Amino acid sequence: MFSPAIRKPHLLHRRDRDEASPSPPPAAPGHTPSPRGFAIPDRPTTGTPAPWTSSSLLARISTSKRTDRSGDSDQIQPVHVAEFPQVVRNAQASLLQKNFSGKNIFAGGIDKETSLAWMICGNELFIWNYLASVAKDCLVLEVPSSLIGHKDANPLPGIQWTVCIMRWHSSDASIRNSGEILHRKSSTGVILCNKRTQAVAYWPDIYAEFNRSLVLSSPGYGDMSASDVASDCFRFNSIIAAAVPGSIRKCIAIATEPAGALWLFQCSPEGIRREQVNGDTLVDGGADHSLNSNGGRSLAWLPSNVSAEGSDRKFFLLTNNEVQCWSISLLHENNIKKIGSQEIVGTDGDASIKKDIAGQKNIWLLDMQIDEHGKEFSILVATLCKDRVSGSNYTQYSLLTMLYNHNQKFSSEDSVVKVERFLEKKAPSQVIIPKARVEDEDSLFSMRLKTGGKPSGSVIILSGDGTATVAIYWRGSTRLYKFDLPWDAGKVLDASIIPSAEDRDEGAWVVLTEKAGIWAIPEKAVLVGGVEPPERSLSRKGSCNEAVVEEKRRTQVFSASVVPRRASSEAWSAGERQRPALTGIAQQAVVDEESEILLNRLFHDFIISGAVNEALHKLRAAGAFEKEGEMNIFVRTSKSIVNTLAKHWTTTREAEFLASTIVSSLVEKQQKHQKFLQFLVLSKCHEELTSKQRAAMLTIMEHGEKLSGIIQLRELQNALIQQRSSTHLSPQLKTQSTGALWNLIQLVGEKARRNTVLLMDRENAEVFYSRVSDIEDLFYCLSHQLQYIISREEHPSVQVQRALEVATACITLVHAALHYRKEHKEWYPSPEGLITWNSHLVVRSGIWSLASFIMELLGESGAADMSMKSNLWSQLEGLTDILLEAYIGLLTAKFERGDEHGVLVQEYCERRDELLGSLYNLAKQIVEAKYQESRDGTDNPGLKESIFRGVISPILATAKRHEGYQTLWQICSDLNDSVLLRSLMHDSVGPHGGFSFFVFKELVNSRHYSKLLRLGEEFQEELASFLKDRSDLLWLHEIYLNQFSSASETLHTYALRGSPDEDASVTTSRKPLSFAERRRLLYLSKIAATAGKDMDYDVKVARIEADMRILKLQEEIVQHDPESAQVKYTTALLDPSELIEMCLKRDQDLSLKAFEVFASTSSSFRSSNRGLLEACWMNATNQDDWVKLSQVSTSEGWSDEVIQESLQGTVLFKASRICYSPDSLVYDGTFEDVLPVKKEDVHLRGLETKCLSVEEVLMQHKDFPDAGKLMMAAVIMGKELPYTAAEPVEMDT
Repeated sequence: MFSPAIRKPHLLHRRDRDEASPSPPPAAPGHTPSPRGFAIPDRPTTGTPAPWTSSSLLARISTSKRTDRSGDSDQIQPVHVAEFPQVVRNAQASLLQKNFSGKNIFAGGIDKETSLAWMICGNELFIWNYLASVAKDCLVLEVPSSLIGHKDANPLPGIQWTVCIMRWHSSDASIRNSGEILHRKSSTGVILCNKRTQAVAYWPDIYAEFNRSLVLSSPGYGDMSASDVASDCFRFNSIIAAAVPGSIRKCIAIATEPAGALWLFQCSPEGIRREQVNGDTLVDGGADHSLNSNGGRSLAWLPSNVSAEGSDRKFFLLTNNEVQCWSISLLHENNIKKIGSQEIVGTDGDASIKKDIAGQKNIWLLDMQIDEHGKEFSILVATLCKDRVSGSNYTQYSLLTMLYNHNQKFSSEDSVVKVERFLEKKAPSQVIIPKARVEDEDSLFSMRLKTGGKPSGSVIILSGDGTATVAIYWRGSTRLYKFDLPWDAGKVLDASIIPSAEDRDEGAWVVLTEKAGIWAIPEKAVLVGGVEPPERSLSRKGSCNEAVVEEKRRTQVFSASVVPRRASSEAWSAGERQRPALTGIAQQAVVDEESEILLNRLFHDFIISGAVNEALHKLRAAGAFEKEGEMNIFVRTSKSIVNTLAKHWTTTREAEFLASTIVSSLVEKQQKHQKFLQFLVLSKCHEELTSKQRAAMLTIMEHGEKLSGIIQLRELQNALIQQRSSTHLSPQLKTQSTGALWNLIQLVGEKARRNTVLLMDRENAEVFYSRVSDIEDLFYCLSHQLQYIISREEHPSVQVQRALEVATACITLVHAALHYRKEHKEWYPSPEGLITWNSHLVVRSGIWSLASFIMELLGESGAADMSMKSNLWSQLEGLTDILLEAYIGLLTAKFERGDEHGVLVQEYCERRDELLGSLYNLAKQIVEAKYQESRDGTDNPGLKESIFRGVISPILATAKRHEGYQTLWQICSDLNDSVLLRSLMHDSVGPHGGFSFFVFKELVNSRHYSKLLRLGEEFQEELASFLKDRSDLLWLHEIYLNQFSSASETLHTYALRGSPDEDASVTTSRKPLSFAERRRLLYLSKIAATAGKDMDYDVKVARIEADMRILKLQEEIVQHDPESAQVKYTTALLDPSELIEMCLKRDQDLSLKAFEVFASTSSSFRSSNRGLLEACWMNATNQDDWVKLSQVSTSEGWSDEVIQESLQGTVLFKASRICYSPDSLVYDGTFEDVLPVKKEDVHLRGLETKCLSVEEVLMQHKDFPDAGKLMMAAVIMGKELPYTAAEPVEMDT
């Protein structure tokens, strides 16, 4: 219906004639299994089933269709995915042999979410996983006779059956089918609905081993006749189902009738409850079934991740003119109500499809689909039109895309008319076929729409006559591709998309045929094989432009392919349409292809003759060296060599021959790739690539690495198969029909098949061993699907065995690749800044996932016996080595590039420490087990140490190579081997001091200071550098080194340390120093300075003594000050300015302490604090009553001796003696430099602009006018009298 008139083989014209009674395909002849017992698991005894089994069909295939392919680049034909299981074939043959009449005798479909295909033949329902390369484990369910309908009813067409499948335990989209690939079934419920009779059957769990119960629900129409039951008013148009969250095997289903009524089915293992939805309420199932104008067409769920509002879900109903939005509560008695509607066919052309325009007679909304994100609604529309010129009628098919507004708020009031617009037009309707023949309504309403496949934006339309047409708007026009096979494949029953293995939204289109199994439509087939929509009108026979026939279309180029294709005149009209000129991208694609063809020809000539024939000059002229990376011509050629798909490896001969065929094919690839490298060297292309395109040359060499690894992996698999066939396995292992490596190969091959639909006709193992360049996919599967390879539900010994097998495979693969790199190192380009494949994130993530699982498995008590644990431990050590080496390679490249790598370094260190720690802990268990086996009942420490050293030697080497200092320290500590420790400290010199600093830190944290200092004897510079922030220990090391002056400075600094937390990074055990401890340290510092006797040691000693005086003064000041006598002032040092300010607030004694503090400070401190010093003189003056002293001395007539004696008791006299007496203890200069005594002294010293004198300071005092002479007399007398000779005399009050 949707296809243009494309030329087909003449034999295909027999399809219509043969369709009514097709001949059953003969069963394939049986073959006995090999008596030698060597067999590939899950391989059929007859090899891979052919895409068809009928010899007559095989004979009708054009030979051009069966040419062997060397690759997948030119494949634009449908690709065979899976054959029907044999039980389905047998049922089909049996049904046809009974001469059952009718065209729609088979019904089938594909469930997108679970990748399960189903087919109904007679009274049996078959369900199987169509993605398995070999269809097996097909489930057969008997369809009850009550579902078939009344005996008097018309024969039931196959299209009247619908199956809904629910996976009770859903998982992530990227891995939801992995278990099925390995034949591990998840609990799954199935609803089977007879849309004609409305009968429903429900299987709560089709994979249940026991109690696979069946629940039935009949419509219960009472005495109605069969003709009434079969009438349109009682059939279902569409049905959808969903699991009830939080319940056990409960689900709901919603169905719509053509009359517009909705039915709700609540299914559980106990039964099915059927209720009719009338508007916004539920009514009894026996409600009136009279027709109305709603015309329910199609139902679709809004994806749960979009519509989830608590337990509510939204679904949409397409009617004859609108889209209705409904909401259902899955937990609260399944309350269902309509919450909105929007007109699709109306008078507003901007918001909907405009009706009643000229030439338009009728509009049908046929089907609706919602994308996985719930953003786009696609509606298939058919419009009956009248040609105003010829007067003939025709049908126009179009696709309307609407955007859903997620933020739309619907009214909660039932009385409100709910006509809110929640859909907006994305673009004008896309015309699929402008003019097609007029169909009756039954044919129109049998059409179904599917979305989400590749190419992006394409849709597939299934019609009731069994055709499938892919439509896509591409390069400014709509293109159509009709699925067709060159033999009679029967009708297309259903279509879906192949789930992506990487959680991507889109997959290739896949169709279920009636006779030929399941086929996929490659993306390139749609783009290259599609044609523009034909223009047909039934008013004339044939095509309206049938007179002009274009036999050959011009070459069409897209991407990197140039594929000529024949098309009918309906595709391109000669003279009316011009081919577009080649764009810049297309021109570059042509140049690339010409260069690749030239390279292949030159290489072919080299293989034959050994001559290069000026290849470098020719290739350079052809632009072969212009692309870098994967797009480089040489890289693409190398990739095609290692990825070549050989002929199908299936055979009816011995399995040993099959295994040798795989190996020989890989060896042939290796030899050809080596030839290619020789060609590059002899032609000097290697020199060009190595110097100018290093990344491309590295990729070419990596192809050789991967190929070498794949060959060794295949040898390992052969050895494992031989081992299984020749050894006696444990009871637990006997239940495992396949090994873990086989499961891994299946998953990797399946991932490649899903992502590259052209490989769907190949087996998983064949794809795995062919796609050599994509070996990173193996590690991707380890990272994302390890739970399917090694199930935690299996016996612990089985888990250990399977983990051992997978780990061995990874190590074998990587080691073989690294060995190839070592053997061919002279072929490689300079490695600066280049990242190798084994350092990629996907590889590191896969190895880490496996290593993490093994660590968890080995950490479980009683998981397996110690011998198996020991073997697995050895493999974990190998995984650790290759993972850490990958990190080192990546870090080196990032450092050379100048890229940021801080996060990567942290990840590397964390994983290194975790791996080495786990390895070492288990190694001690292995050592203990071996020691118990070896000793003769008596303790033998020497034997135990010998075993210990032998077991931990690989861990020691890895830890030493990767700076695993914690593990190295633990090993040395457990061995108590100081010789080994010192050797490692000498060898392990890394950043931040290397292993030596780590050892020092551990000793400090454990307070083993004596051991630390003993190591300082051998590691003098290292320990001195480490202790540069640890003054409390550094001085001891310096004393040992006879560096007394340095030790004195260290002690001096440590004694005056202000904060106890300044070295918290080194240790957290530091305590604040008391005054007594500080004084002791200062004495030690003085002794060390005296012992060192440097040239300036006198200055050092003087400074130490001054600090000792200040320390003593603080003790005294704090004792005299109750407010300051707190804990913090008894340990922490105060600044001299703080001490002086404390003295200014107190009595006579403390006022003098302030001058003593000034005397013990440096001259710079006194100079910068002149104002504070002046305040001290003013405070000292305030301590005595000078006016009274002056008055008494005058009234009583004191002699000079009596006045002098009285002045000696004043604070001014005492302060003057402390500061200015000839033998006063003043550190670093004199007070005369800062504050001279007399005013004239300031002028004599030239300090007019810098400071005042004591006299000038006292002149500011309020009592100076009355007693100024006495004040100055006291100051001058204190300056002239010796400080030690004068005794203080108290003033007589």
